Amino acid sequence: MTDRRWTKFYGDISQTLDYPRKSLYEVVMDTVEKMPDAVATDFFGSTMNYRQLGRYIDRTADMLASLGFGAGDRITISMPTSPQGVAAVYAANKLGGVASMIHPLSPSKEVRDYLTMSKSRFALTLDAFYPVFEEARTGTALETLILTRVSDEMPALTRIGFKITVGRKIRKVPDNADIVWWHEAMAKKHSKTEKAVVKADDLAAILYSGGTTGTSKGIMLSNYNLVSEGMMVAKWGKMDASGVILAILPIFHGFGLGVCINAAFMGGAKSILVPKFTPEDVAKLIRKKRPNFLVGVPTLFEALSRSPVFQKTDLSCLKAVFSGADTLPHTVKKRFDTVVKSGGGSSELQEGYGLTEAVTAIMAMPLSEYREGSIGVPFPDMDAKIVKVDTTESLPVGEEGEICLSGPAVMLGYLDNPEETVAVLKEHEDGQVWLHTGDLGTMDEDGFFFFKQRLKRLIKSSGMNVYPSQVEAVLHQHPAVAEACVIGIPDPEQIERVKAYVVLENQETTDVEMADELIRHCRKNLIKWSCPREVVFRDELPKTAVGKVAFRVLLDEEIARLKATGEYAGPEGDQ
Repeated sequence: MTDRRWTKFYGDISQTLDYPRKSLYEVVMDTVEKMPDAVATDFFGSTMNYRQLGRYIDRTADMLASLGFGAGDRITISMPTSPQGVAAVYAANKLGGVASMIHPLSPSKEVRDYLTMSKSRFALTLDAFYPVFEEARTGTALETLILTRVSDEMPALTRIGFKITVGRKIRKVPDNADIVWWHEAMAKKHSKTEKAVVKADDLAAILYSGGTTGTSKGIMLSNYNLVSEGMMVAKWGKMDASGVILAILPIFHGFGLGVCINAAFMGGAKSILVPKFTPEDVAKLIRKKRPNFLVGVPTLFEALSRSPVFQKTDLSCLKAVFSGADTLPHTVKKRFDTVVKSGGGSSELQEGYGLTEAVTAIMAMPLSEYREGSIGVPFPDMDAKIVKVDTTESLPVGEEGEICLSGPAVMLGYLDNPEETVAVLKEHEDGQVWLHTGDLGTMDEDGFFFFKQRLKRLIKSSGMNVYPSQVEAVLHQHPAVAEACVIGIPDPEQIERVKAYVVLENQETTDVEMADELIRHCRKNLIKWSCPREVVFRDELPKTAVGKVAFRVLLDEEIARLKATGEYAGPEGDQ
């Protein structure tokens, strides 16, 4: 049994919660039954209470069933945060299917990989991304492509404004396209579908991560994973019918789906769906909607605190603000807290910790506490400990090692990848299965955890994972590239930005045009934040004793250069 010394900081939060052994759909419907008149979602001012949300999900399920979707099927959902994307997750669950969540800006090659991995016969995306899916579907199991417009669920006046501005720039979908239009299919009368027999431990959703190898892997999350994590977050933040959260984070991300949507639905709160983030839009929403919960990544809070509009906003409504998905620099916290205080707010930006292999957030600072540099304490029913790297041996308080997690939010495993699953899910001497996170950290005497650094070679850009080996593989596809090494360097806006070092086959072509060509090449094959912002040409790359590219040497050289020019002060500069 883990020494859960941190529970003394729980206050009035129970040390253990009662998680229903039900499907994700059934638990949301329990909320519908308990508080039918409470507002569930707000999308550009178009609201649904929980009764209406339940009906919308059921109607979506009826529509999907009419298209042949049933138990065991998988649907790839490539959508911004919107009613259609949200409803499709729970509707698929009702029918005994699985939602495979991917970023709507994924290029066709990545979409094809995701469709292949998930074996999706169905997909839902925006009309703007039809060309990407049409190119990607060849050779996959995809049979039914459902298209919707982001304006479909907007209020009438907002929809007209959208069509006049953004909508007119979207390329028209060919009349003979092999697609189903969402709004037309939803408008038809369909037979009422009964909920399928879905068990708590059945697979409910697939989210994606590069993991230790940089090769994209599907993270299998069960109904129990999603329900338990959602309930933990709702209890921790006291998110109930009086709660209003800005759902800024995208639903393909565990943070967006698990906290901004699912946790809100578990507690009966209102989720304001925000399909695209700008500091100005967030400031306007806070002024108009008065949310009391705000969660995001460090770069989001950095952008907000520097926004003149946000700086002039009344922020007294905020009662809980949490940052996750990346290390929160002290300077970012300090700047944001100052803006909130000057805006009449009393809440402070607190840090949390989680990873998609455990849905998302499973640890955070208690609302009544603050310890500089700490990622907080585990939520109810989640165990955490520090072990010696590459072992299952627990380390004493204060010693640095790998952070391991155990509890109801820990994933089922990696999709069709037993080797990687065994590598991270290990049974320890206590008989519990522990998730080895690949993150280094420590725990203090009171049970507060401190993140140090990633064991895996991973770049965090704007809160999103970038896998150097994936970027290097794309660079190597270009005929002019002989060698490539990708690193993440400190950046005040993105936390880290991607920089590539390249050795060319013909070293006489090391000019600006070639650098631009390689960046364009990456943009055709990778999602935006994975693409290098800068390409540097070298005659050779540093190597280790066994002949591997010594990326650490390049990183150390770059940091030394940034320090010498005053562009980076190092961790101590954040104090």
